[in-house]
Amino acid sequence: MQEVLRQKLEKIISRMRQEIAGLRTGRATPALVENLEVEHYGAKSPLKALAAISSPDARQIVIQPWDKNSLSAIEKAISASPLGLAPIADRDVIRLSVPRPSEERRRELARTLGKHSEEARIQIRRDRDEALKELERLYKAKELGEDERFRRKNEVQKIVEEANKKIEDAAAAKEKEIMTM
Repeated sequence: MQEVLRQKLEKIISRMRQEIAGLRTGRATPALVENLEVEHYGAKSPLKALAAISSPDARQIVIQPWDKNSLSAIEKAISASPLGLAPIADRDVIRLSVPRPSEERRRELARTLGKHSEEARIQIRRDRDEALKELERLYKAKELGEDERFRRKNEVQKIVEEANKKIEDAAAAKEKEIMTM
């Protein structure tokens, strides 16, 4: 049971890290655009499935589609995204210039970061509560003794504390990245 809880919490942490990787910090990183949905041949696909994405320097992202016919669809998806980046088509690649965010924009990103980390903590609390309810059910069904129930409750709490620490560390690192120019 503890191993299942640990796996659930790792998925939550992984999802949160993926979400915050897409927050624009003023530093060009492929994570900013790799999950953008692109309408291509009638189906939506993530950009990373359609092109090679690289960041040659701290202010630029270069997208090189594998299929040259998808260039305009990728351009359109980037323009329509909330990132506020202007794609520049250069023969068979797209270049994105990533400007430094303003002070106000950095504070807004920090608030968004806080929302993502709080959502992850809420999901962790839900999973913790489910695990504790399951322990109580096993105890009432006389499948667990008092000592075993207490020991497992402590293990669940340790797992939850570890997960919350990982979320806190990831959020702090990202906030530092956002707030430094």
